[in-house]
Amino acid sequence: MNTLALSIVLIHGGFVDGSGWEGVYNILKKDGYDVSVVQNPTTSLADDVAFTKRIVDAKSGPVLLVGHSYGGVVITEAGNDPKVKGLVYVAAFAPDKGESVDSLIKNSPPGAPVPPILPPKDGFLLLDQAKFAASFAADVGKQQADFMAASQVPWGVAALTGAVTEAAWKNKPSWYLVAKDDQMIPPAAQRAMSQRAGSTVVEVPGSHAVYVSRPAEVARLIAQAAKATAAAQAK
Repeated sequence: MNTLALSIVLIHGGFVDGSGWEGVYNILKKDGYDVSVVQNPTTSLADDVAFTKRIVDAKSGPVLLVGHSYGGVVITEAGNDPKVKGLVYVAAFAPDKGESVDSLIKNSPPGAPVPPILPPKDGFLLLDQAKFAASFAADVGKQQADFMAASQVPWGVAALTGAVTEAAWKNKPSWYLVAKDDQMIPPAAQRAMSQRAGSTVVEVPGSHAVYVSRPAEVARLIAQAAKATAAAQAK
């Protein structure tokens, strides 16, 4: 199978939208990949999985799902679709059956940084705008980090508490990029989840927004996963 016959679908996490994937998207497109970016509403896990599956259903061939942060929960559930042949987690949650972001963050390692999430309002969450850059995007340029903070997408509590019914990583190959300077998901937690999932792991310096600040390194891992997945399908 030609590697380029594999479609790559990028899924964003909470508080942001799909535009943060632009740098990664441009690199992968330049390399000839078919790439789509899901604009999840982040209202509930069920809604976000449905949005992702619409993109997967539109693809004629095999799909590689890539999730950042909460997007990792989405790909863990949506990845059970037979068209999905591999999963890539980018500083992401990789829950097991019955787990959610809510349950995973309750088990954070002692001394882990506490994300500056404001109290829920009307069932939605936001990060403290003044603390957004330091916690989410410390290695992103100030102008861009300020814009990300000001353009936050409210994250539904129903998405935070949405539990996975079956973990796709149990049956499909996965890759994981650990952001070593992450102040949202502790690197120790990322390592533990990636080890549990049996993922191929790379570690890079970077904040939680590593997909924005280091698109070349993120795209490199995605391309590695795409080539390995396509090769496995060709056997």
